[in-house]
Amino acid sequence: MSASHVGRMNRRELFGAFAGTMAAGAVSRGAPGARPNILMIYADDLGWGDVGFNGRKTWTTPNVDGLAAEGTVFRRWYTAMPLCAPSRACLLTGKYTIHNTVTTNAIDLPPEQVTIAEALKPAGYTTTLIGKWHHGNRTGGGFTHPLEQGFDTTFGYLDARHAWEHYPKYLYRGREQEPVTGYSPDILSEEASKFIRARRSNPFFLYLAFIEPHFLIEAPEEDVALYRGKFKEKDPSKPYNATYAAMIHRMDTCIGRVLKALDETGLAQNTLVVFTSDNGATFEAGNQGTANYHDSNGPFRGQKRSLEEGGIRMPAVVRWPGRVPAGRVSEEVVHMIDVMPSFAAAAGANVDPVWKVDGANMLDVWMGKAPSPQRTLFWEWRTEAWSMLAAMRGDFKLLQMGPNRFLYDVRNDPQERRTVAAEYPQIYKGLQADLKVWLATEVK
Repeated sequence: MSASHVGRMNRRELFGAFAGTMAAGAVSRGAPGARPNILMIYADDLGWGDVGFNGRKTWTTPNVDGLAAEGTVFRRWYTAMPLCAPSRACLLTGKYTIHNTVTTNAIDLPPEQVTIAEALKPAGYTTTLIGKWHHGNRTGGGFTHPLEQGFDTTFGYLDARHAWEHYPKYLYRGREQEPVTGYSPDILSEEASKFIRARRSNPFFLYLAFIEPHFLIEAPEEDVALYRGKFKEKDPSKPYNATYAAMIHRMDTCIGRVLKALDETGLAQNTLVVFTSDNGATFEAGNQGTANYHDSNGPFRGQKRSLEEGGIRMPAVVRWPGRVPAGRVSEEVVHMIDVMPSFAAAAGANVDPVWKVDGANMLDVWMGKAPSPQRTLFWEWRTEAWSMLAAMRGDFKLLQMGPNRFLYDVRNDPQERRTVAAEYPQIYKGLQADLKVWLATEVK
């Protein structure tokens, strides 16, 4: 371990672990010699209902549907925060927002936080980020570059506003601007394919973070033409609904390009692939009403910036041939904070207890060998004038919106239409108590 890394660990502000079933299980090493390549594919503002494997019929996603057929679909995979920067920070660190301190888009990931890349490097992994790294424009602290967070190489967007551009004029290779032309997923998938083809003899961690279908509604005309006229448009001269479909179609095509690189290099068999999204689809102005029109988060209520199911329940697939069951649909609950310790377990890497990772090693759950651990999971969204909290244990979810509290059985009522607090008073009170204990662990 480098001296700089030790220094960062010594500066880390520690907090007391909360007891009982809320604490995550210990992280164990993976099987000796397993050491898979790891490919994390992250979409941006992609709703649960935007993919074929979750029932989308109005456009096609054959490549992620192929992943679903070759792996396991998780119907209850939750992001850690319904917003870009915090959700990515939780993914990378395996920690809740209140512990990694990234609670808004304006806050950068603090340098003392340990990422997946930093955890995997001591296990011999080559690490790269291709795509979006969320630097908050309004942060008061310094900007931490991904090269300082365990990534050997990077190519993509460093600035949040820059990542609105689907036709960028430049991207960053490391710290330097590099001129580019074309559509973002084409550029990123080509870079990812080149990386895969160059890494045949040693394990890699590739974090491929697309920006589709986030914010600006833009797509190549040849893809828009596939859907033009299929949807009602407010202004036929601006076919936003067709363009939204085209964005997802093109991203799926580009994911197929990356998966083809795995196939052609013979790496697919021993590559653990996870596909998911950072948060639910948005109904905000930049989206031009497209996610609303397409009911992208359906069948759930809520959206990005909401702790209702539509904001936090994500489309998700895990594929690892011969280890993760193919063609399976799982109702086990997975939280985005689980990804970091699960990747570490697959790689045979250690997760140091001093990092205070909140997530659990879910590798056996992904492989169909065990149920999800009995625990309470948490969310908070207390910024931009919002005040929402949530706690979930099994099928029951406590949702607090300002002073109002609701208890939902999200298995039998996934639309969160009927509170059952009066029917299950002990569960209702218990989740409130769990939430209070969790909030007391917040790092200030």
